[in-house]
Amino acid sequence: MTYPTQPTASHHIAGAYVEDTAGTPIPVICPATGETIATVHAATPELIGRAITAAREAQGAWAALPGVERGRVLRRAADLMRERNRDLSVLETRDTGKPLQETLVADATSGADALEYFGGLAGALTGEHIQLGEDWVYTRREPLGVCLGIGAWNYPTQIACWKAAPALACGNAMIFKPSETTPLCALKVAEILTEAGLPAGLFNVLQGAGDVGAALVDDPRIDKVSLTGSVPTGRRIYAAAAAGIKHVTMELGGKSPLIVFDDADIEDAVGGAILGNFYSSGQVCSNGTRVFVHRSIKEKFLTRLAERLQGAVLGDPLDEATNFGPLVSARQLEIVQGHVTRARDEGARLITGGEVLDRPGFWITPAVFADVTDSMTIARDEIFGPVMAVLDFDTEDEVIARANATEYGLSAGVFTRDIGRAHRVVARMEAGTCFINSYNDAPVEAPFGGMKASGVGRENSKAAIEHYSQLKSVYVRMGRVEAPF
Repeated sequence: MTYPTQPTASHHIAGAYVEDTAGTPIPVICPATGETIATVHAATPELIGRAITAAREAQGAWAALPGVERGRVLRRAADLMRERNRDLSVLETRDTGKPLQETLVADATSGADALEYFGGLAGALTGEHIQLGEDWVYTRREPLGVCLGIGAWNYPTQIACWKAAPALACGNAMIFKPSETTPLCALKVAEILTEAGLPAGLFNVLQGAGDVGAALVDDPRIDKVSLTGSVPTGRRIYAAAAAGIKHVTMELGGKSPLIVFDDADIEDAVGGAILGNFYSSGQVCSNGTRVFVHRSIKEKFLTRLAERLQGAVLGDPLDEATNFGPLVSARQLEIVQGHVTRARDEGARLITGGEVLDRPGFWITPAVFADVTDSMTIARDEIFGPVMAVLDFDTEDEVIARANATEYGLSAGVFTRDIGRAHRVVARMEAGTCFINSYNDAPVEAPFGGMKASGVGRENSKAAIEHYSQLKSVYVRMGRVEAPF
């Protein structure tokens, strides 16, 4: 069934939908049913060139506008996105499999928040005056040029907006390549931006797999690359961007720790663990999938967790009573199944879940493993699925050392009633985004990004401006110039 909000072509270039069936066909599979709901075609070299040319031609005039004018466009787009939230959420649910209960509050709304926030900030992007005696220096904040955004499949609408909003606010143009697994939603973002008055060429969407992304990254006319994806993909793209001395933002994966101390509120801690492991069926980069629970409360925690997981409703994702959806693809289900099997083989104790459902689509029940040790695969590899590893600990110093013993550093959480300990622990965590008595909150006002292998740069907040603009310093001499000859 074709929904009225479904995009009408594969690409969006220079303010219009564009189709070219010469590109490799990419079937769009609904994760809940396994049915093909659309087919898009990968961008051909001709379309890639057309999009880059359109972006470069439009960017200069856009950058020359006053920031408040750029901001008005973004704010109008935010209003349109909120007005159409239900239709956009239905499309996101069809594209990703996430329950409508979730997409209604976490996807297009989050994208609208980003457009509104950076639209409001656009007029405040100023330089600085530095007095040096009679002389002085002023700085100009200038755009980078043409930015490339490469999205992940878990939050296609949100990620498109998280990248487009600061890029456009700063006066850049953007070419966005969605994941080939969830290609539809970014096209609606482009459609809405165009309707809001964004000049043609400033936000273009091209479909394709890694070869299209590589062609865009390697093109010398691309000035900046922003990726949301896995660490292995990030390593490749970072290296390719470095060859061209391009600006980069890398928002990569993690194996984040969530620490539950013996004085924690059990209900809140269980709730945080559910949000940090099973929201979006566990397909969230910042998830706290290593749940360290103090040995004295471990069984109490596990008992309550198993009870609350009985409330998971695995039904039609378009039914708002459903609160747990399928995995995004057959391949992702295969990966998660493999981790469940390996966890059992390595000696972890399955508390609940991990059952593949005999129904169309890519369904597995939320799994909890206890008695997990640091050396088990389940405690080391990013799974990107609904699999929680519960580990025991005894002391604060011990758990901090173990929590940091990973190449990743995206997020971390701590549950405790001792606020002094909470701040002490997060100060020692090697993670870019930390939570105290909460997990996975991502307001646009707060910087988001990782340390170590989990990323470079920050998305959201005023910090994102630094990654989509550059400073020019201008020295002004008021007196005569003295020279040695």
